[in-house]
Amino acid sequence: MVLAVLVGAGAGLGSIVFRWCIQTFTRLFSGHADYAAAPGSANPHVPWLGPFFVLVTPVIGGLLYGPLVNRFAKEARGHGVPEVMLAVAKRGGRISPKVAVVKTLASALTIGSGGSVGREGPIVQIGSALGSTLGRVTGLSEERLKLLVACGAAGGIAATFNAPLAGVFFAMELILRTFTVEAFGATVLASVTASVIGRAAFGDVAFLSLPDFPVQYLGQYALFAVLGVVAGAVGVGFSRVLYAIEDACDWLWRGPEWLRPAVGGLALGLVLLALPEMYGVGYPVLEKATEGSYAIGFLLLLLVGKMIATSLTIGIGGSGGVFAPSLFIGAMLGAAFGAVAHGLLPGTAGAVGAYALVGMGAVFAGSSRAPITAVVILFELTGEYSIILPLMLSIVLATAVSRLLTRDTIYTLKLRRRGIDLDGPTQDAPLGGQQVAAVLEPLPDPLPASLQLADAAELLIRSGHGALPVRDDRGAHLGVVTAQAVAETLTEQPEGTPTTVGELALPTPRVTTDQPLATALHTLLTAPGTGLPVMPTEGNEPVGWLSHQGALRALHHPTPTQTRPEQMRPPQDQLPQGQPA
Repeated sequence: MVLAVLVGAGAGLGSIVFRWCIQTFTRLFSGHADYAAAPGSANPHVPWLGPFFVLVTPVIGGLLYGPLVNRFAKEARGHGVPEVMLAVAKRGGRISPKVAVVKTLASALTIGSGGSVGREGPIVQIGSALGSTLGRVTGLSEERLKLLVACGAAGGIAATFNAPLAGVFFAMELILRTFTVEAFGATVLASVTASVIGRAAFGDVAFLSLPDFPVQYLGQYALFAVLGVVAGAVGVGFSRVLYAIEDACDWLWRGPEWLRPAVGGLALGLVLLALPEMYGVGYPVLEKATEGSYAIGFLLLLLVGKMIATSLTIGIGGSGGVFAPSLFIGAMLGAAFGAVAHGLLPGTAGAVGAYALVGMGAVFAGSSRAPITAVVILFELTGEYSIILPLMLSIVLATAVSRLLTRDTIYTLKLRRRGIDLDGPTQDAPLGGQQVAAVLEPLPDPLPASLQLADAAELLIRSGHGALPVRDDRGAHLGVVTAQAVAETLTEQPEGTPTTVGELALPTPRVTTDQPLATALHTLLTAPGTGLPVMPTEGNEPVGWLSHQGALRALHHPTPTQTRPEQMRPPQDQLPQGQPA
């Protein structure tokens, strides 16, 4: 708890330094506090260049952060969140402390010099690096180290966006990818601490100032549902465009990596010259879109422009997040959708801004597939509760569409392209690459559903398993009964307590012979008991048994199925009288 508070405090202070760096570099490169608020203006430092100064700033910025990232921390390149997810899933939460410093400078230089990326990815990586460093210095276990990494991510999000709840759910849904009481408590402590520091520095106001958008007609929910479906597809499309442009940059560039951001900055400068609204994060443009200040055609142009500008920034080696661009794209899509709906149904469509706000959350959910985070973070960023119901509806539909269209999110796709599966075995791991069929054990003799619990307890003790399969009177597989369930039931006395095995049989998650062992082990860890029945590829009758011991045996005996079946069964004379083997 103490370490979680310290990590939260560090993340809060880190967010202050990070935002100060962004503001400083933005004023230095553009002459404005936020050039997106005055697109097309001249730089007061070099007024004779007029708006053409944007051709130069990405090049200068690239010359500064390119060598910095290439020399000191190559993992600081890109949008940051995938690297943190990888550190938690595969590397025991270990992140180099220099990442925090390099990521701060590189991302601030990227955004300040015109890079069209967000700040959430960098602050997540910065906070996570602080948590990892503190955890290793204090000698924490691997599980606690991962938890401190998540605390750093939660604190960074909370302080940067004044969104303490969103920080907690971001850390649990995307970084830890699990929900536990301990994780919730620790991330809440870090998030609250960071938020207090952030509010002391930036004030206690919503990140985006928007008017109320009440939903006045039930018919609007149908429009929000359609928007959610479209936004899910657009979120997936953004992910595809991002990595397609990154592939193109990889294919075109043949020079040293440290020079790539500067040379690529010429292309980014041309985009900024044609569409200066793409300079930096772009929150002023987003707010204007929610106010209905842009025509439909220009909104769609901004949508496409943001996809290209963000993808190009990351493709040339820039450092920054994709969360803010997702919000930007969603706001443009939602505002355009709302304008069309208002033109077709002027009496019932409602305010354009409501669709822009819902579109923000739905596109982020479609790209990241983190619906809880999307709902909470949009509520906290805007302080807008009046459209929480359509927001939830659209986000759930966008998430469902995303899942139908692709197995990966905008974060996990980066890792999968490098051959890394967060749910699969680590590369070169001695255990996990085999299929379940390679470590299959003979199926223990199943218990009949009518067997009394006292007799079942005796068989469970003698079997050597913590669980045994159960069959009904017709011989069909029902599930498994665990020794824990039997023991707990036998200690209870109230009327209605189960008396037979069939009443305690639990269905088990499906594990098949052709599954990768790593996937099956994840299932085994969350299943009741110490083993699972294994099913054939087609069919519902078990053909074997998977246990932790059998999986470990694969390290030395690739085909443990050669174990004699009789070794897995209790002797006939140990069975209770009158019960089948």
